[in-house]
Amino acid sequence: MGLRTVISERQRRLGFELKQLREQAGLTAGEAAERINMGRGQLSQIETAKTSVLTERLRQLCRLYGCTDEAYIEALVALSESTGKGWWSEYKKPMELSALNLAELEADAATLWMHQSLFIPGLFQTDNYARAIFTSPGLGFDRIEEALRFRMERQNILTRANPPAVHAVIHESALHMRFGGTEVVRGQLLRLIELSRLPNVTIQIYPFSSEAYAALSGNFVHVVPQLPKLGTLVLEHPIGVRYLGDQESLRHYGTLFQRLAEHALAPIDVSLAPESHSVKDSLALIQHLLYAL
Repeated sequence: MGLRTVISERQRRLGFELKQLREQAGLTAGEAAERINMGRGQLSQIETAKTSVLTERLRQLCRLYGCTDEAYIEALVALSESTGKGWWSEYKKPMELSALNLAELEADAATLWMHQSLFIPGLFQTDNYARAIFTSPGLGFDRIEEALRFRMERQNILTRANPPAVHAVIHESALHMRFGGTEVVRGQLLRLIELSRLPNVTIQIYPFSSEAYAALSGNFVHVVPQLPKLGTLVLEHPIGVRYLGDQESLRHYGTLFQRLAEHALAPIDVSLAPESHSVKDSLALIQHLLYAL
């Protein structure tokens, strides 16, 4: 079997976890490979996700490393045995690998924590808003129609059977960005209110007047699967996307998101009586912006 030339985030994460287990057991790659009659090079290729690992070999490695957490081992097996195929597979040619990775991560998520400062999160964008972004000078994308369909299809996770719990903190500045003009912005703000009616969606606005946590955090998505230990941080940068899965980063961003949520306005809640909005909350701010458009 040839070595992989394209490595998905799921494959990379499996290799990372196995390497972490080996290092925690105090074994070199050579020592570990020798104990299970495997070539050192093959083990290195597994840890760098350049090749796959058979399920029995994976369990053998876990036993060798002293791992007794059955839920964790089964989660690693699931990562290994997954084909990586889903609705996103048909977009392999037009879309970048980072977009495909995000779609695959979202598909397996139990919870999504998101923070955005200048854009409405992709999972919440209207067709017109997303198109305006894709065609903005300096932000333009190739193959716009494919990219637009891909973004809209990602949103199906919000209303699928057993959807993830999605909690987004959106900075107020994102609400003021004029992608596509007044009517597009109006439609997007109304879409946020509409999505807040879903029982699995929580949307908070982080106002200009609040603490500086939003400025320090940057944009990120914290993808939490059924086993939170295997969560992934997706950090967005102008030059690309970075994935983090080490426990220190997961704890740090988990704490940071809680701070963002604590200092943001109360979530959009259309079920409350009008008089309940006498205190500033996310819905009141959005309604104010809608009135001013």
